[in-house]
Amino acid sequence: MQVQNSLSNLQLELLKLFASNVAEQDLLEIRKLLVKYFAKKAMDLADTIWEENNWNEADEQRMLNEISFNL
Repeated sequence: MQVQNSLSNLQLELLKLFASNVAEQDLLEIRKLLVKYFAKKAMDLADTIWEENNWNEADEQRMLNEISFNL
């Protein structure tokens, strides 16, 4: 009988890392690294979409106005 794993590959790697005792300061640094990594990926994707759509500052203002209007 095979047990289906509900953890992602990232979660599994982190579990391997945290199987050993990690100092609190190291945990904070690892968390910062992960946040920076995923923030960069999000910004890179946003830049790609921006360039693909040939958006400019006028488009940016329009989108900001739409967002604030919908809030």
